[in-house]
Amino acid sequence: MKYLIIGAGGTGGSIGAYMTQSGKDVTLIARGEHLKRIQEQGLKMETTSKGNYTVQPIKACDMEHYEEKPDIIFVCVKGYSLEDTIPFIKRVAKESTIVIPILNIYGTGAGMQEKLPGLLVTDGCIYIAGEIKEPGTIWLNGNIFRVVFGVRSPEELRPELFQVVQDLKDSGIDGVLSDNIRRDALQKFAYVSPMAACGLYYHVSAGEVQVTGEARDTFVKLMKEVDALAVAMGVPFLVDIVTTNLQILDSLSPTASTSMQRDIYAGKASEIDGLIYEVVRMGERYGVPTPTYEMIAKKAREDGLM
Repeated sequence: MKYLIIGAGGTGGSIGAYMTQSGKDVTLIARGEHLKRIQEQGLKMETTSKGNYTVQPIKACDMEHYEEKPDIIFVCVKGYSLEDTIPFIKRVAKESTIVIPILNIYGTGAGMQEKLPGLLVTDGCIYIAGEIKEPGTIWLNGNIFRVVFGVRSPEELRPELFQVVQDLKDSGIDGVLSDNIRRDALQKFAYVSPMAACGLYYHVSAGEVQVTGEARDTFVKLMKEVDALAVAMGVPFLVDIVTTNLQILDSLSPTASTSMQRDIYAGKASEIDGLIYEVVRMGERYGVPTPTYEMIAKKAREDGLM
């Protein structure tokens, strides 16, 4: 199948590199100096699991110059850039194209489906610790690389989705077709949102949360609040979310941080609304107390972070 990956950062760039290396037909959408370096020198990967290497050749261009008709579109942009992808997807998609959003923000797929009524839009999430180290270079920090996706109703299930799983696995990526993507996407959110909130509040990276102390205790409280939300939403987790997510956290490099933190520290737009403020709103909608999130949201607003 022909794959298009919108966004060539830690998520999209890593998927594109792994799939290209395994011989899949993949095109990355990137921009600026990052795109220029990829086109001229290939995509450099610095990893803790596979060493350092360069994927070249690798197909990459910007939105304006992409003229193919993909079978699968992975959307791997930040939440605040999502709106920009809609007109592009409408232009390049064919009737059978499947869109798989891989974002941090919970509920992205359903929102995109409303704007792309002629296409199948799934939900999805990813477990990875990756970021752009410098233009043309992705730093993949840790051994976990899992893409989870699925449809929101059984009648939407299509054979191509099983092929996506196989293509991901062929590429060394743990591809999972979920039978309950609402629950599984919320489970991923139950890690990335508390970690982003905790990291921002204490201004720390993974290492400070890996040890016993106030930051780790707060991380646990945040996870328990999302766990309570999952129950209220009718999608209770099938695992002990605290134990599961602490294992994920403790497997990371101590220097790992969240993309929301990095964007805020760099003075860029961030996903703070979807990762922190939205949880407070969800708590209000479902009647679930979220005192720890409210504490962090209050401090973030006082700091002018919107």
